Amino acid sequence: MTALQDPDTIRHFQALCDACRDKASRGCTPSELRLYADGYLHCLCRSQQLNPLAQQRLEDLIGRWILDPSSSIWPEGHKHGLQRLLG
Repeated sequence: MTALQDPDTIRHFQALCDACRDKASRGCTPSELRLYADGYLHCLCRSQQLNPLAQQRLEDLIGRWILDPSSSIWPEGHKHGLQRLLG
C-alpha cells in the first residue's frame, strides 16, 4: 500500500506538488522537476520531520507522479493521475 496516511506527509506531498505545478507552468522539464523534488526530499530527510517509512513512501509517490504523463502538472486536458497514485 502506498497511500499516504500521515497528515505531515500529506502536507509535504501537497506542497511539493503545488511547487512542481508552478514550475511546470513556467516551462520546466520533467528532469528539472525531478531535480527540484530530489532537493526538497533531501532537505526533508535531513530535517527528520517524517519517520523513515513515511519518507520512503513520499519519495516513491513523488517519483511516480512526476513521471506520470497523466498527472495534473502537465498541460490542461490530460486526465489527473493523482487519485490513482494515492489510492
